Amino acid sequence: MNRDEIELITRLVAETISEASEQSSGYVVPIGVSARHIHLTQSDLEVLYGPGYQLTKKKDLMGGQFASNEMVTIVGLKLRAIENVRILGPVRKTSQVEISATDAIKLGVKAPLRESGDTAGSAPIALVGPKGALYLKEGCIVAARHIHMSPADAQAAGVHDGDYVSVRVENERGTVFNKCKIRVSPEFTLEMHIDTDEANAAGIKQGDTCVIVNNSICG
Repeated sequence: MNRDEIELITRLVAETISEASEQSSGYVVPIGVSARHIHLTQSDLEVLYGPGYQLTKKKDLMGGQFASNEMVTIVGLKLRAIENVRILGPVRKTSQVEISATDAIKLGVKAPLRESGDTAGSAPIALVGPKGALYLKEGCIVAARHIHMSPADAQAAGVHDGDYVSVRVENERGTVFNKCKIRVSPEFTLEMHIDTDEANAAGIKQGDTCVIVNNSICG
């Protein structure tokens, strides 16, 4: 082996080590796959379940939220329906239906990609419960991907509330998700939320992890 060959092999080994180091670096974040769900005001809940009705807790979620035992049917403009869509509690000031892009096609609605709570001008949707039906003139969205963090996690990751970052999923599909908004609150536990379409396309299951690879993009 001559000198040129030794130098070439040395350079290739160094590049491989450097690449492996870069791939393993970054702040690791667990992934939560968010299925379609509903948030309701108390008055809208009572339309669907009867006067004075209170949601019953099935499972605690972060930030004081919980998955309730209650579920309803959502109906699109062409009378296409999806049954057994879970309501999340507690009740909110504005009703909101979060679905995937695939759900929107099935329902025949033009649900825009929005951050949770940004429902102005979003798609109309109908809800059917055991005691009544409700038509929302707006409120149906496809929720944008985001990352929940505590202040300590945000400090460790070098990000701030409202920042946008890119993350990489290091599985066999090797997917990179851009424009993931950081949401910081003392009530949050560390988790990135994506919908079922994103998870299926990237081969991700609940509890998988990703790494933040770019935290220089701010919104």
